[in-house]
Amino acid sequence: MGVCVIVLGKSGSGKSTSLRNFEPGEVGILNVMGKPLPFRKKLDSTNTQDYRTIRACITSGKRRAWVVDDAGYLMSLENFARARETGYGKFTDMAVNFQELIKSATVLAPEDCITYLFMHPELDANGHEKIRTVGRMLDEKFGIEGAVPVLIDCEVRDGRHVFVTENDGANMAKAPMGMLPGTMDNDLKEVDRLIREYWGMAPLTDDAAKKRGGKERKDEGKR
Repeated sequence: MGVCVIVLGKSGSGKSTSLRNFEPGEVGILNVMGKPLPFRKKLDSTNTQDYRTIRACITSGKRRAWVVDDAGYLMSLENFARARETGYGKFTDMAVNFQELIKSATVLAPEDCITYLFMHPELDANGHEKIRTVGRMLDEKFGIEGAVPVLIDCEVRDGRHVFVTENDGANMAKAPMGMLPGTMDNDLKEVDRLIREYWGMAPLTDDAAKKRGGKERKDEGKR
């Protein structure tokens, strides 16, 4: 099984910028809206709005980290494409398609694969944060936030972009005890490293594993 992580934040809150420390070959970006990355480094990115293509990538075993940026637009784009259809069947299809994406990132993904879904928040009737979806089926019958073990909130505090992983009663942030700092720099590669260490998952690449093994042997030789 793989691990699915939600990275939740408004536009400009630092979601895409958090990819800046990855190196080419370490992560595959599935770019739903085809937006250029907000930094000069070139990372492996594929423009696609097709669920089947995205699911095939995540389950392929070709990479240990995938980012779907912005995953929420998969629902929005499907909603617009089917805007002239009447009835509630299309909303059921939208919910099922997104639920299948979550399933691909968890149940069907290879071991040691982490998929990050970038999504936007909105406020519910009580002023609490929720994940923006289309229709109510995902919210009421599924609950995306309950299907993932880690949900990171992107915030801007005093001009600094940060990740928040602690729930304050109004946000949706969560992470297993002791996995991540409550507040940290918006560095998704560091998050990836900490998740892999916590659950004993393989490093991003085999080259990283070799480097880590060499360092461990060198440290043992000093003892």
